[in-house]
Amino acid sequence: MSLALVNILPSDTTIPFIKARFVAFIVSAAMIIGSIGAFATMGLNFGIDFTGGVTLEVRTEEEIDADKIDEMRGLLNGLGLGAIELQGLSEIDPESDCFGNRCALIRVQPQEGEGLEAEEAQQEANLAVQGALTDQYPGIEFRSINVLGPKVSGELVQAGVTSIIVALVLMLIYIWFRFEWQYSVGAVLALVHDVIITIGMFAITQLEFNLSTIAAILTIVGYSMNDTVVVYDRIREKLRKFKKEPLEVVLNRAINKTLSRTILTSVTTLVALISLWALGGAALQGFAFAMIFGVIIGTYSSIFIAAPLLLITKVKRDTVEG
Repeated sequence: MSLALVNILPSDTTIPFIKARFVAFIVSAAMIIGSIGAFATMGLNFGIDFTGGVTLEVRTEEEIDADKIDEMRGLLNGLGLGAIELQGLSEIDPESDCFGNRCALIRVQPQEGEGLEAEEAQQEANLAVQGALTDQYPGIEFRSINVLGPKVSGELVQAGVTSIIVALVLMLIYIWFRFEWQYSVGAVLALVHDVIITIGMFAITQLEFNLSTIAAILTIVGYSMNDTVVVYDRIREKLRKFKKEPLEVVLNRAINKTLSRTILTSVTTLVALISLWALGGAALQGFAFAMIFGVIIGTYSSIFIAAPLLLITKVKRDTVEG
């Protein structure tokens, strides 16, 4: 099966990727500027992991349609707990508990207070919401309950940002030792490109940004780096073999030689991720969507950003043994 798929893709393509580098740089610059602008003006829709507050996932025997959502919202707004968000959850799997629009996600804003007082206020809000829903809807099921105070959520924000920065620095060091500094600069700039645009996508779509998203971004960094290393390995191999050809020709030859592998890897990964997004339920949809977007943008950056940057950093042929 795998050999048949490989044979579908030509092994001797001569697509002029490097000639398209200026267009790619302009497109990437536009996406980066747009992402930064969206982040600055719209911000991110932080989940409870980063904001604190109370999140409850509930299930009822009756369908939770738009009228039922409005009814629940009116009930909970009467508790005086501040902003409350409700979102219906639906599953396409008939075996799922949420099949038939019988589940809903409830978010309650962080309660005022500091330190222990804030923690107690969150717990009181949680109990108040559960009590009101139980009285109004006998038999309601609380499938999950998360209560986070502002101190814990603040620490999670710091840990999340730190993990991304540390990952990028370690990747820089790894590529520096694996290849030369010219390669490491290209690889890390491509990774920063992927991270910024992925965060921009979350700012524009206002999808919930939580710890699962951080995990997705770190996974994207690893995936993109793996793709870039494959391309760089082939570039180094071609530099040894074609020492007198122009650098642009050698880079283009190397990209085309890895194109089949790149496409097959990306497509098979996307098939799994799309299945996860469609069937994994609401809890996994944000993670899966981030991964789908990241695989696409990571594949693009490996070909159109990481490799062409070697022309700018002027990778030296005399560093290539052969």
